[in-house]
Amino acid sequence: MYISQQLKKKSIVEYLLYMWQVEDLIRANGLDMENIRKNIISPYTSLDEGQKHELEQWYENLIRMMRDEDVVKTGHLQININMIEWLTDLHLRLLRSPKFPYYSAAYYKALPFIVELRAKGASKEVPEIETCFNALYGVLMLKLQHREISEETQNALKVIGDFLALLSDYYVKDKKGDLDLD
Repeated sequence: MYISQQLKKKSIVEYLLYMWQVEDLIRANGLDMENIRKNIISPYTSLDEGQKHELEQWYENLIRMMRDEDVVKTGHLQININMIEWLTDLHLRLLRSPKFPYYSAAYYKALPFIVELRAKGASKEVPEIETCFNALYGVLMLKLQHREISEETQNALKVIGDFLALLSDYYVKDKKGDLDLD
């Protein structure tokens, strides 16, 4: 919970990737609070009992939402889907504005990789921004499994990561009311 709050302020990209990982951790623990206490919360030895209780409540709420939204086996919580939609809307507004040529350039640099991902089986039904997140998350999972990642994939993800980092920066500015698109 504390990590998610910090990430949401710092980088919406890192926040969403973290939240997707939390969803998977909850699934890996069978949506069972006892397993989550033992495997996820207990290792946080620096937290006092009040903080651990808050963390437990946070996980309990996420579990309840996952059950209510029927994303127990796969998928993402609506709050995370909403964030992708919000970022997609911001992305489109940035592309339409003549004030952000660097953003447009970053997008068009990433676009061939996005097209390639979709050609290799990524869903064409999801927004391009979600395709980018899926690519980053997939590689994150490969790294956690200590699997090798080709240089070609690393180069593509650098371009996609740079593009999403720029979008993340504009997200922060937009949330503060400091983004003038006209």
